[in-house]
Amino acid sequence: MRTVRLANVPCLVLLITGLILLTRKGTTVTESATFGAELRRLRRQAGVSLATLAERIHYSKGYLSKIENDVVPPNAAVAALCDQQLGTDGTLVALVAGAGARRRSRRPADAALPFALPPMTSHFTGRAAETTEVLAALRDDRPGSPAVCVVSGMAGVGKTALAVRCARRLEPRFPDGCLFMDLRGHTPGTAPVDAAAALDRFLRLLGVPGDAVPADVDDRAALFRDRLRGRGVLIVLDNAQSARQVAPLLPGEPRCRVLVTSRNRLSALDDAHQVSIDVLPARDTVGLLRSLLGDRAGEADEPVLRSIAVRCGHLPLAVRVAAARLLASPSWRPADLDRRLADHAMRELADGERDVSAVFRLSLDAVPGDQRALFALLALHPGADLDVTAAAALAGTPVPDTERVLDLLRDGHLVVQDPSGRYRFHDLVRSFAVAQAAAELPDARRADAVAALLETELHATEAADRLLAPNRYRRDVPFARPPAPVRSFADHDAAVEWFRVEWPNLTALCELAQRAGHHTYCWRLAFSLRDFFFLAKLWDPWIASQRVALAAAESAADTWARATALNSLGVALIDRGDLDQAADHYDRALASFRELDDEHGVSTTLANYAWADHYRGNHSQALRNLRKALDFYAHSGTDRNVGITLRGMALVETALGRHDNAVAHATEAMSLFESLGLDLDIAMNHNCLGWAHFNAGRQAAAENSYRTALECGEGCGSAYEAARAETGLGNVAAATGRPADARHHWEHADEQRVLRDATVVGELRARRALEPSVTS
Repeated sequence: MRTVRLANVPCLVLLITGLILLTRKGTTVTESATFGAELRRLRRQAGVSLATLAERIHYSKGYLSKIENDVVPPNAAVAALCDQQLGTDGTLVALVAGAGARRRSRRPADAALPFALPPMTSHFTGRAAETTEVLAALRDDRPGSPAVCVVSGMAGVGKTALAVRCARRLEPRFPDGCLFMDLRGHTPGTAPVDAAAALDRFLRLLGVPGDAVPADVDDRAALFRDRLRGRGVLIVLDNAQSARQVAPLLPGEPRCRVLVTSRNRLSALDDAHQVSIDVLPARDTVGLLRSLLGDRAGEADEPVLRSIAVRCGHLPLAVRVAAARLLASPSWRPADLDRRLADHAMRELADGERDVSAVFRLSLDAVPGDQRALFALLALHPGADLDVTAAAALAGTPVPDTERVLDLLRDGHLVVQDPSGRYRFHDLVRSFAVAQAAAELPDARRADAVAALLETELHATEAADRLLAPNRYRRDVPFARPPAPVRSFADHDAAVEWFRVEWPNLTALCELAQRAGHHTYCWRLAFSLRDFFFLAKLWDPWIASQRVALAAAESAADTWARATALNSLGVALIDRGDLDQAADHYDRALASFRELDDEHGVSTTLANYAWADHYRGNHSQALRNLRKALDFYAHSGTDRNVGITLRGMALVETALGRHDNAVAHATEAMSLFESLGLDLDIAMNHNCLGWAHFNAGRQAAAENSYRTALECGEGCGSAYEAARAETGLGNVAAATGRPADARHHWEHADEQRVLRDATVVGELRARRALEPSVTS
């Protein structure tokens, strides 16, 4: 048997006893010190300074210093963020949980409430500005500061994640704890929590026995406010449906603050601070996707991830569901997910438990019938956005009534209103609206709405076009019924500005009209867009809309409309430099106009054909066609066409070296344009004169004409004519030995980015010949 020496036992006993007493005496301090010391040790082990850690977790350096030095106790939010940044796998959270459990076991009956928030998601990106705004609103304790902050946004945008993150950050400011409740305003399969039920639960958490909870909701609200008197409590009300649901849950204690999330703005909460959150920026969406996919993000190139983000509409919920689909499908690659989303995004954005389409459906089902009806009708509009007049045409209601319903849809985040006042859908909401909401409309209602929209927008397009080209030949085609509502334009500039905003919608309406069988509306829309497209030099949509109009005219067996569309296509193709295609269209247009014995149509087509001949070098034939057209226009009294034809003759005569004839014809044309007040034609004519003088070697006269053309082009909004004039001025400068001036004007012309083809712009051809001498 071993002998144990006990000589030092008394010392050992004393040591153990002292440690036990010391531990019992300072339990709370020791626990805090243990956390603070462990945080300091882990931070230093990771090589992270206190300032760096504070910046990463968005707490102040001073606050973290107090935790490390046992001045303030730790909290779960800080512990979770520190674990995440230091990679310590929950070590610090476990320390706080253990300390918290021991503290709660000693808490008196009226002590602080638990800070019982849902866990923070570990995948959270962006929202720095929104976070700052929410925190600032709820930290503001000045007299009169808002006690309520409402975070609103469309379904799936990440309101709850933001609210929980902000609430965790606010924990140190509310020593009496936090009350959290999901009000289930838009929860599948459950009814919203009414105020009475919410107050019952809150009162029980505040220590009120069940049999002492009043039956009347107002009495419960009064008792709730009384129980919070003198306390500093943060109340988080998630997923609220309405202001009426929230109002009884608001405390009267100035030390308390309330954070609400809702799909609606809850504007009836008059004193609340409103924070509206939108979808994530592209960079943050890709960051969220990378975080969710983890190692599998490495299987994709950056463009694929960006494409997935776009197909998810930068909506956090959609990104989370898409990532879950990919992670659950080992055989898929990110490119496979991208293709599936491209084919049918709404079908793919469901993972068995979360369904983006169902989330949108719940939002829609929560609104009254007039809002649901307008939401569905808006999906019939083919453009990217629309104004209240177009919406009123679809709805068949007066503009003020339509605007009121639109504003309610906006407040519910079912539509978005931009600063200019126009309305649009989020991309995924549009997909849902088209696939489900609009599809549920009766066929007759859909047809009436589309017809009314086409009538309203066609009437406006024709009115605006008359301000751009008041002397243009038009065929008078009456409307089947008076359009309603009716747009009006104050002047030429207002019409141009409307076209600049609406042309993408109008070209989309051309296609809609053709698909819906409204063939006459289709070609009339395209016909009335031509002068704006000529002014703005939007060749691609000009050509696309005329091709749709051509198909519509052929479907309607309307020979005149068919010939007119062919003729307009020829003008667009020549303007873009496609001379052979233009000539083919003119041949077909001539045949149709001759079949109709339409002299005006034949003459216009011959005059246009002359440009194709001129640019292909057949100047004599071009001049013969222009003279034929001029004879008809002079006898029919169409002065604008006379002026255009004279200008064309001047350009052809310049090419033939007949400079004096060119100047005479251009001068005659100028008189006509000035008498008619046609600003664009005046600008074009001054450029024509400049070109004739330049080729005749009269550089001073050329410079004067080009300077006037520049002023007129800028005045009428034609970047094309302004750039052409700048190019001409550069040519004159180069020809007269002023290379610096030449480069200056050419650079200004290049900034417009509208002069493409030297085949149809003589000034560009001259510049290319002169540039070597200027740059050498």
